Amino acid sequence: MIPDITIGGVLLPGLLVLAIISLAGTVAVLRLLTSTGLVQRFGFRPLLEIATFTLLYGLLVQFLPSIGILS
Repeated sequence: MIPDITIGGVLLPGLLVLAIISLAGTVAVLRLLTSTGLVQRFGFRPLLEIATFTLLYGLLVQFLPSIGILS
């Protein structure tokens, strides 16, 4: 189970924190793909954005609690 996180007395759900981290990672990956020109190889950019976010979010949910970073 992913624990809740308290920041300045505000309780944030653990999944929300992972979603924010995934969003930042998605922006970084998409900027990297754009700067290298690889984003043109994909046909539909919104689908690429959603797929990248989903993959990063799924990987974070699966692996972070098992190694104890958020606990």
